[in-house]
Amino acid sequence: MHLQIDIHGHYRRLIQLENRVMDQINLRSNHLIEEALRGFLLEDIGSGDITSEALIPPDKRAHAQLFFREPGVAAGLREASAILALLGCEASLLEKDGNRVAAEKVLVEAEGPARSLLAGERVVLNLVGHMAGIATATADIVSKAKKANSNIRVAATRKTLPGLRDIEKRAVELGGGDTHRLRLDDCVLIKDSHLELLPSITYAVQLARQRVSFTKKIEIEVRNHEEAEEAARAGADIIMYDNMTPASIKESLKRLEEANLRKGCIFEASGGITAMNAAGYAETGIDVISLGSLTHSVRALDVKLEITIGDTPRPMNR
Repeated sequence: MHLQIDIHGHYRRLIQLENRVMDQINLRSNHLIEEALRGFLLEDIGSGDITSEALIPPDKRAHAQLFFREPGVAAGLREASAILALLGCEASLLEKDGNRVAAEKVLVEAEGPARSLLAGERVVLNLVGHMAGIATATADIVSKAKKANSNIRVAATRKTLPGLRDIEKRAVELGGGDTHRLRLDDCVLIKDSHLELLPSITYAVQLARQRVSFTKKIEIEVRNHEEAEEAARAGADIIMYDNMTPASIKESLKRLEEANLRKGCIFEASGGITAMNAAGYAETGIDVISLGSLTHSVRALDVKLEITIGDTPRPMNR
């Protein structure tokens, strides 16, 4: 008796199952984003736009074009389109999020009730300007860092505004960066504040290994080479050099290499890293650099939503 196994059929079923799972994840993600966007609109509109209601007839229609006044990386276009759709407008994306775009190029066109376009204008501009600023800053730092170290990853941190984390992290990703942890449940990250309450780095790593699922990586923050070596010997998956100079990190990585403790571990540098010194940190041979400035202090891109009467757009690409 020969047992016949339909490998191709089994593979197809696995793919179909994976697609169904991903569809459910995307549906949940889209629902959460839509709920957040509704909240942004409610926060800004309140009980109604009294200016537009006083001045603009309810049947008046208008056209809008969204563009950047300076070159940058497109981000937030999908969210802008969704906001306008929630207000009863029809929006078309003329560019993809994540692409570098020139100043004055029309990125989104929309038409609908004039009151609706006016009601959504500020939310759209704030969100797109903020996200595009993050994506552009991330892309610039990634470019500088990769010139020094082609394998480097540039990551954000959890220094995000409450309620905006998913959006800000998406903007980092659109700029070519890594999102790092999204939440506290993503990864074990043992910081100096934890270590103050525990007897040693070794004890902390071992305890985390015993109590946390094997599916979660264990990262630990260190402040000098001695702590890095202890963390490596204890079996940490990721070692983060915190507020150390490039020279100190380079020396530590060299010593760990010589002690055969570098292989199999990811090394990250964080603290005090900026666009000005990112390349210097990348040159050390580190695997990851993480910057809070990508989200907490980035400059918003200059964005314009130009609204005109009627449904006929002005000439595109200005």
